[in-house]
Amino acid sequence: MHGVQLGSGLQSLNPEPPEELPAQENLLLAAAYVSDAQYNRNVPFQTSPQAIRLYYFYNHWMMGMATYIFICVDLSLALFEEPALFPLPFVATALTEVLCLTAFSVRLVHFAKVTPQMVFWKDMKNICIMVTIMVTLIDLIIYGSLAAVHIHSIRWTRALRPVFLINFPESRQTRRAFRSIRNTLPDILYVFLLFLFSVLMFSLIALKLFGDRGLKTAEGAPYFTNILEIAFELYVLVTTANNPDIMMPAYNVNWWYSLYFITYIIINTYIFMSVFLAVVYNNYRKHLKNEIRKLAYLKRHKMMQAFHILKVKVGTEFVVKEATWKQLAKVVAPDISSSHLELLLRISDEGQQGYVDKMSFLRLADLLNIQVVTVNLRRHPLEAWVPRVYQSSMSLLVQRVVRHRIFVWAYDVIILINAIFIALDEKHLFISYAEWLFLTLYIIEILLKLYTYEPRAYFGRKQYWNWFDALIIFAALVATTASAAIQSARKYNSRQILDIVLILRILRLLRVIITIERFRVIVTTLINIGPTMLTFGGLVFVVYYTFAVIGMEIFYGKVQFFDPNFTSPDALVCGNPALKGSAFARDRYCKNNFNDLASSFIVLMELTVVNQWHVLAGGFALVTHQAAKLYFILFHIVVVILIVNIFIAFILEAFFVAYSLGKSEIETAIEKKIQELGVGIQEEDVHDWKLAGNMGTVDSTFSVNDDDSRRKALKGLYFRIASKTPGSLLHPATLL
Repeated sequence: MHGVQLGSGLQSLNPEPPEELPAQENLLLAAAYVSDAQYNRNVPFQTSPQAIRLYYFYNHWMMGMATYIFICVDLSLALFEEPALFPLPFVATALTEVLCLTAFSVRLVHFAKVTPQMVFWKDMKNICIMVTIMVTLIDLIIYGSLAAVHIHSIRWTRALRPVFLINFPESRQTRRAFRSIRNTLPDILYVFLLFLFSVLMFSLIALKLFGDRGLKTAEGAPYFTNILEIAFELYVLVTTANNPDIMMPAYNVNWWYSLYFITYIIINTYIFMSVFLAVVYNNYRKHLKNEIRKLAYLKRHKMMQAFHILKVKVGTEFVVKEATWKQLAKVVAPDISSSHLELLLRISDEGQQGYVDKMSFLRLADLLNIQVVTVNLRRHPLEAWVPRVYQSSMSLLVQRVVRHRIFVWAYDVIILINAIFIALDEKHLFISYAEWLFLTLYIIEILLKLYTYEPRAYFGRKQYWNWFDALIIFAALVATTASAAIQSARKYNSRQILDIVLILRILRLLRVIITIERFRVIVTTLINIGPTMLTFGGLVFVVYYTFAVIGMEIFYGKVQFFDPNFTSPDALVCGNPALKGSAFARDRYCKNNFNDLASSFIVLMELTVVNQWHVLAGGFALVTHQAAKLYFILFHIVVVILIVNIFIAFILEAFFVAYSLGKSEIETAIEKKIQELGVGIQEEDVHDWKLAGNMGTVDSTFSVNDDDSRRKALKGLYFRIASKTPGSLLHPATLL
């Protein structure tokens, strides 16, 4: 076992290559380092031949996918366990959970086989997984034993299931989100304590100001006579959910009392909540920069390790031979085409000296992350089948018209006119016929584009807008035809089909996004940061799941939903007499309960939106205990004050950076080399020829551009940067 490892304890940047390893093992070890650098993995691993192969197997996409499947199955068990949305016998859910825990144990043992023992046992992620597996098995045995003798108990370890989602190495982005929260907590804690002090001060003032005046709420309850009730109501007022209801009893007596509430809202709602966002955003940016520095350093360290394993001395400097470099790239990216590989080699070996120097080698991970599209420009099939017709003057005129900006503008006007007709009464005969006219015009547009542009390029892998446009038009045509056929038969009028037709008509208006460049930029930016937004989706899911399971254990069966036609007195109080006369029952919130996982998630979503959350909290406090309000206050603090503010900070930073992102140095180098080799397509070419998404699979050798005509040059194999998505390099939008 060798000492060269990759992890938090950074070893020397100049480790000696393990000479006893065969050349192939050296190559695999270097490729492992490069792959880690490419995907920003920070997993320590042993460097013995067996450990390296196990590490490759551990990182295989199928292993990661299987882990996520077992995690999803484990989390979904809450849908089938009591209280269940889809009840299953305890034996079935228990056996499934044991199977999932076995899979997690195997995954953990596999990880232990590739990681040095000292590193493995010091990693708290591994300890958390092992402890969670053990306590879950113990809880499962105890619960099953008690259930066998008909004794009800609590499955408290169900709330720990998200531990597996967080702590496996595949979830490093979610862990970074939690680390961001953890790093932000110390700074936000002081602001939160000051905020609570302000709420308590105003609560005492309210108690002395209104407590002895004999005021009543709208429900007839005493007004501001209990310090804990006052503190809760004022905390709710910060969210504006009970405004102006909480002020009205005092305001009705004297309008001067409104100044108290106005002062409170200004200080606590506008100032403190803004300070929360400012503190979170400032700390988020600070920790984000630290994350980027750390990952950039780790990436360089891993590439240096790979270089020192493969380096040879040529003259006075150490380099990596061209053949070795190619072998390495093929091991790291097995699916890379030979033409793409040759392009990257030309970038790394500028002077074509037969080797790659140290600085160029360190860029390999970033080069592999830049998606280079191979564009195989083909002739239109009609040009091959009927060349005289397709090349005739009339045909060329049609093609020029379709490519012209006026054609695009004309259809923009048609879309706007169509929007006006959609807003009009569709029962009018003229409006009904106009719908067929617009459909016809849209179909003609698509046919003209397919006539002008090569069909396989128009519907290429990356041409999402073209696919969207065609599918919307085709679906609208089918739905409109079906609706007309049903209405003409006069047997019945399908409201569902009419709704689908209406929705598809409205969706057609989204086509305007395709043609307006600034709209496209914004939408593309949102799409680019979308995958990283899913990280926060995972974070919110973990918090929701934990609170949902706890909520089901506390509030299960306390509130019941009855069919609206049910006239029993229980239906008016949601099946619980404690809710009689409450705002919860009066507003018919009976379906907002914790009787299964799906209902719990909906309640938590309503709490996140904040409006009327105090009514929900008050209702569940009535059916249990007033201390139950702490559950809802804690959820508000964790989700609304902390996570939502961090999410806003993340969106602001990611959107600003992605929206204004220019080309990276690596992208510029690739594009420069593409143009030097004469195998490049400019952005305007992509726009004119609509070939951006045509991913060719044919390999080709490079040849410098000659003086051939433009059209002849476009018949070869060309390259371009696929997109400027921020996920490939160390980019703020990919980190938390």
